[in-house]
Amino acid sequence: DLTPAPPAPRQRRARGSAAAMATQSEYRRLEDPEEDSPPGEEELLLHVTEGLRDSWHHIKNLDSFFTKIYHYHQKNGFACMMLSDVFELVQFLFVVTFTTFLLCCVDYDILFANRPLNHSHTGGAAAPDRSKVTLPDAVLPAPQCAQSIRASGWIIFLLVMAAVFWLYRLVKVLCRLLGYWEIRAFYTRALGIPSEGLRDYSWQEVQARLISLQRRQQMCVHKRELTELDIYHRILRFQNYTVAMVNKSLLPLRFRLPLLGPVVFLTQGLKYNR
Repeated sequence: DLTPAPPAPRQRRARGSAAAMATQSEYRRLEDPEEDSPPGEEELLLHVTEGLRDSWHHIKNLDSFFTKIYHYHQKNGFACMMLSDVFELVQFLFVVTFTTFLLCCVDYDILFANRPLNHSHTGGAAAPDRSKVTLPDAVLPAPQCAQSIRASGWIIFLLVMAAVFWLYRLVKVLCRLLGYWEIRAFYTRALGIPSEGLRDYSWQEVQARLISLQRRQQMCVHKRELTELDIYHRILRFQNYTVAMVNKSLLPLRFRLPLLGPVVFLTQGLKYNR
């Protein structure tokens, strides 16, 4: 009798390629070369639901995201964080303005009684009184103060630099406010925690809601299950790497000063640009 011959190796390869193409057409692999994945989970194929697809379905920088969530909770929400940034801007303006006033608008010879100040008396006589100098007596008039500022090139240069730096900080604050608003929306819409009741929730409860959200929505594409330890690792990654590099003597923190010996010092530039 006649039996059908087995398919040739080339036909089997063609069928295998067709099946692989059909499988690839149903799923799309989510890859991010900038984000490291846990060992053994680099090949996960995750289905992202429609609920959070537009906002939080593929978070590239989980360290920054979880850190913002933590700071939002610890700093008591959007209003407190916004007021803190605004007050920092106002504080900088006050420091610059008051320093300029002290440098250019105060007559220190009169303030410290190095030059006598004549007070008018009812008898018409004028006598120096070195014991009763008030603050208004030492403050220069506004036109004289403005003239003193314009006459100093260094003061003008420093004021211009301070204005540029303040505008730079203003732009950063506006960008941070947008980030705060996004985290507020995440707390309200995704975690179900309103801004008014944020202080009623502990950080452990926020973590529990994050883990529950991961199970329902697959917010983190690199892992199917999220644990408290994963969240802490993401938040403290920068600090942990810093401590590890210091322990391994990879950061040049020790240097020798004359008469003082070895000194340990970590600059901000070395901290953020290593």
